[in-house]
Amino acid sequence: MAGGDWYANKTALPNLIAFCNKELGMNLNAEEAIAEAGSPDLFDYPYLYMTGHGNVVFSTEEASNLRNYLIGGGFLHVDDNYGLDKFIRIELKKVFPELELIEVPFTHPIYHQKFNFPNGLPKIHEHDGKPAQGFGLFYEGRLVVFYSYECDLGNGWEDRRIYNDPEEKRQQALKMGANILAYCFTSN
Repeated sequence: MAGGDWYANKTALPNLIAFCNKELGMNLNAEEAIAEAGSPDLFDYPYLYMTGHGNVVFSTEEASNLRNYLIGGGFLHVDDNYGLDKFIRIELKKVFPELELIEVPFTHPIYHQKFNFPNGLPKIHEHDGKPAQGFGLFYEGRLVVFYSYECDLGNGWEDRRIYNDPEEKRQQALKMGANILAYCFTSN
């Protein structure tokens, strides 16, 4: 995968992992791992998190590997960290040219795990005044890619010293992240 700044939000995943271990009784490894889209290492992980601010490009081989991973039961959460949208939509078309990103209905189980989000994604970080939206790619009826757009969950997962979001926003972000992980681990 070329471009982008996938290394953004360094405290986000460790905080989400700690939250899920505490609130959901999960036993997730406290250290996140890094796997590239073209690597066979992808298949070692049921959940992939992708974020960034801009340009991202999948090679043909990376798109094929990611497709095989997702078809085989993997799950990708793409979190728009502002500026990713116009790039990720094109790249996801390389992975699943036959599928369209659609807004995930508010009734979908991803919004109703331990924590209930009857109106979909919470708005965590303001960018352009647009509403937060959850988009998805469904392969044979299964949600394989969840794309949190104009929401910025990762900023809400960060240490308070990095983004001084109100505690209520941080809790909403962590709870929605926990729902995504819970859905991934119980629905795939």
